[in-house]
Amino acid sequence: MSTSMSRARFSQYAWGVTLYNVAVIVWGAVVRATGSGAGCGSHWPTCNGDILPSLHQIETAVEFGHRLTSGLAGMLVLVLLVWAFRRREATTFTRGMAVASLVFVIIEGAIGALLVRLELTAKNDSPLRAAMIAVHLCNTLLLLAALGLTAWSGARREPLRWQMRRGVAVLLAVGLFGGLVVCAAGAVTALGDTLFPSGSLAEGFAADLDPNASFLLRLRVIHPAAAVLTSFYLLVAGRVVVRLVHKESSAFWFGILQMVIIGQIALGVFNVTLLAPVVIQLLHLLLADLLWVVLVIFAAESVTAGVPQQVAEPLGAMALSTAGSAD
Repeated sequence: MSTSMSRARFSQYAWGVTLYNVAVIVWGAVVRATGSGAGCGSHWPTCNGDILPSLHQIETAVEFGHRLTSGLAGMLVLVLLVWAFRRREATTFTRGMAVASLVFVIIEGAIGALLVRLELTAKNDSPLRAAMIAVHLCNTLLLLAALGLTAWSGARREPLRWQMRRGVAVLLAVGLFGGLVVCAAGAVTALGDTLFPSGSLAEGFAADLDPNASFLLRLRVIHPAAAVLTSFYLLVAGRVVVRLVHKESSAFWFGILQMVIIGQIALGVFNVTLLAPVVIQLLHLLLADLLWVVLVIFAAESVTAGVPQQVAEPLGAMALSTAGSAD
């Protein structure tokens, strides 16, 4: 097998594992939204004390299904790690990201086990559950970042050469941190929407301002406010980064980032006005995961030299032209 074909197959597999993990994450949201987190009781790794439980109850079927898909995710990441170390042409960075992927997927499972064993599921509305949910989401994003960077670096034809400008690095670091904060706040908000659904938009706003309401409702305003500010920042800072690095691949990924941000804002508006229906919540989370991966790859492209492969030239050229016209 030629080196280029081996590189392509490895990268395709890594992207497949990344997308599969996104699907597992969305399924995890189904577990939370349907109140199925206690479907296996407080037992882990068994389900209601059994290795193969009875699936007559929908909550048990949903929770056990999530455990099975999560276990498969870990196996797929392990295969990715072995493949990365067996490839002679794999870079140290690619192997490091594959190792990080396995570490984060193990932490992901450990957090899930803690949520079950500590009974931080179903109707539990404690501050500890909210904190654990936020940490869970941050680890999830780090896992997706590691997987995405494994796939991205594994497709490159030449070794990575870091070309980091201080201004560009600061702009990107702030954007990445903002993305983590927004997503963590979104996880807590989704928990509040699930445990304390509102009958109308006015009722929801009243609960947000009620000092006697659950802290989950009073914190709910943080997510949309942070999302709007971070989205505006990413659109402006991303354009500045494209102009500074003047690299077609960065412009390409920024073009995708802009489209995903706009779609995510639209879904956020629908989510609020329609009182957070489960389908919109799932789509919102799906797009948030994809946005995060695109942002990470955009950042990576912007701090490395060289063009790893042919990308969509019209989109890249358009983004470069748009950024240049702002001068």
